[in-house]
Amino acid sequence: MKRILIIDDEADLTRMLKLSLENTSKYEVFIENRSPNAVSAAKKTKPDLILLDILMPEMDGFEVLQRLKRDTMTVGIPVIMLTAVITDDAKAQAAGLFNESYIEKPVNAEDLDRQIGKVLARRSIPGSKR
Repeated sequence: MKRILIIDDEADLTRMLKLSLENTSKYEVFIENRSPNAVSAAKKTKPDLILLDILMPEMDGFEVLQRLKRDTMTVGIPVIMLTAVITDDAKAQAAGLFNESYIEKPVNAEDLDRQIGKVLARRSIPGSKR
């Protein structure tokens, strides 16, 4: 079973995503609703993948992604941006910080599961860096 950490300040959304993903019986899902706690949550839960929002109070998703990629314990965790920010600039900035995928909210559970599967499959290919 793969472990997923959702970092998003919208508690209702994260609970719904957790239920949807866990209902597939493929994932164990953890939630962090406060962005300043994101890196420590990732270190504690050791997820196989992170779903990360951009628009959050205290620290935006770009700063969280930067911190995750600077930390030796979290640098290798693939990150999918899951956000309502759909500008080309935001997508380019996320790509520059080494996110794996960019999904626009709202997303249905099947599409999200499919995208997670693609990223995890890429990561399981021997010799693959992505």
